Amino acid sequence: MRTIKLGTSSLEVPVIAVGCMRIKSLSGSEAERFVQTALEQGANFFDHADIYGGGTCEEIFADAIHMNDDIRENIILQSKCGIRKGMFDFSKEHILESVDGILKRLKTDYLDILLLHRPDALVEPEEVAEAFDLLESSGKVLHFGVSNQNPMQIQLLKKFVKQPIVANQLQLSITNATMITNGVNVNMENDSAVSRDGSVLDYCRLNDITIQPWSPFQYGFFKGVFLGSDEFPELNKKIDEIAAKYEVSNTTIAMAWLLRHPARMQPVTGTMSLERLIDCCKASDVHLTRQEWYEIYRAAGNILP
Repeated sequence: MRTIKLGTSSLEVPVIAVGCMRIKSLSGSEAERFVQTALEQGANFFDHADIYGGGTCEEIFADAIHMNDDIRENIILQSKCGIRKGMFDFSKEHILESVDGILKRLKTDYLDILLLHRPDALVEPEEVAEAFDLLESSGKVLHFGVSNQNPMQIQLLKKFVKQPIVANQLQLSITNATMITNGVNVNMENDSAVSRDGSVLDYCRLNDITIQPWSPFQYGFFKGVFLGSDEFPELNKKIDEIAAKYEVSNTTIAMAWLLRHPARMQPVTGTMSLERLIDCCKASDVHLTRQEWYEIYRAAGNILP
């Protein structure tokens, strides 16, 4: 598995992160096989959140991997906090309580990375800074990041938080690529020129923040998977054509499209299928040409100005 640096940290991480949001759907033996398959592929970076399965996904993962000190040294654990029922909460108290709960469920003493989940409209960045300082000094969290945040929200945090923001987890796929499309359509009067995220792609590249695309195969907001969908006949035709050339699956090509971007992203898988997980990991070895990347981009309905 090819690796990249995570943000400005010293962490070398696989280019594919294994999302564990749906691990609750597996039996104990299935979860164990899923985790082992990921490790066999060199995908030892596991992404969690305290709300996944109400916390049970972290517990299932810890049991599936048979967590102990030796295993912990060879994996990278990331989790997220801040989403509560009916609200978001970045208060110092909630962050600290959330991390303690995450560590207990994962059966570990520390997280490699903690991300703040959806932005909290009532965030007081001074409190976040205090929480981060306590988590860092206690050794409970080694690195920090955010999820679904725009540049100004990150800048506000950075005014008070002394730890580097190493990652920003954002929705991005071939069919949900507004952060790419508005950069292609600069100075145009079409809808694609509208920046809905404050140029977050360029901001993260300028500040060495690793973008972690979530839902890399979804279109809309969890409307469905675009691969094989009748909604995207031209896109699937093009992906299948390129997949045949490289002798890989359409899943591999869709993931390789994200990895081809020079921002050096780290997509997060969501599948619980062993076959699809392996296909995702194979994207590490596929380097699309510039022409192939643009052909896929255009086949998704994106028009070049």
